[in-house]
Amino acid sequence: MGWDGHWQYLLTTLSHATPAECCQAVFLLSAAGVLAVAVLPHDAKTLLVDYGARKARKPSADGRPQEVPNRGWLLSLIDTVTCWSQVPHSWFSSFYVVSLACSVFWLVQYLCDGAVLRCVADSQAAASQRSATLGQVALGWFMMFLQSARREFEHWTIIKPSKSTMWVVHWLLGFLFYFTINLSVWVEGSHDAQSLLKMAAATPVFLFAWINQYWCHKHLAELKKYSLPTAGMFRHYICPHYTCECLLYLSIAIATAPRGVWLNRTMVCALLFVATNLGVTAAGTRKWYGETFGIGSVANKWNMIPFIF
Repeated sequence: MGWDGHWQYLLTTLSHATPAECCQAVFLLSAAGVLAVAVLPHDAKTLLVDYGARKARKPSADGRPQEVPNRGWLLSLIDTVTCWSQVPHSWFSSFYVVSLACSVFWLVQYLCDGAVLRCVADSQAAASQRSATLGQVALGWFMMFLQSARREFEHWTIIKPSKSTMWVVHWLLGFLFYFTINLSVWVEGSHDAQSLLKMAAATPVFLFAWINQYWCHKHLAELKKYSLPTAGMFRHYICPHYTCECLLYLSIAIATAPRGVWLNRTMVCALLFVATNLGVTAAGTRKWYGETFGIGSVANKWNMIPFIF
């Protein structure tokens, strides 16, 4: 099959994909991209992934910054590209603005019987796939709205201003995620006896994660610069705020699960991306803590998933 045949096959596949399948593809391809970067050689991965405290060069014994070792042309090119495409780490706040805007947009679409939501619903319904109840969709929407509103509140009230930067690709990936996740809440919903049970099981999990993530972020914001967090869930986890993030999306996956299943497949794909992306960062954080504060500081702690990682 030539290139024309491959492109025709791809376009045909995309034209028959449901909105849910498109969202799932975005999450899975993003997770695959993160994993691909994670298995790169250490120097290349550091240039592409690290930011903030973990990106800062350690001083040498005389207190001066260490010299960058001689690199090959490829690493030098990556270094140049990433250096010239940095954006302020504070731009993370824009993710939550976008997420809140998407929440409001989809709510208005629903209340006004908007053409965009009607097109999405009709396309998904044409595939004759199972859907969630309206109550489940409303709960999933409210969970996403609460999470985005709280994160934006944290940015303005407890997060300290920082001069650290991140690669622009991280920022764009965050935009893509929050845009897609807000659509994902709606695509598998349009009545079964299990719907109330699913919502009842998901709500306390969401509230536990939502509240504890706030306290984790508050504790981190109150630390002196580049200090070791030790309070609350940090006694047992390297990155408990990442644990809470995964629990948040797990609870939404349960709350919005269609008839006959206990997990929303599209939201599970989102959870896989979140766990992969944060897992790579958590592993880097563990390494940085060990090098900075000693191996004992991270001993007997999970990175973010108890008994597993």
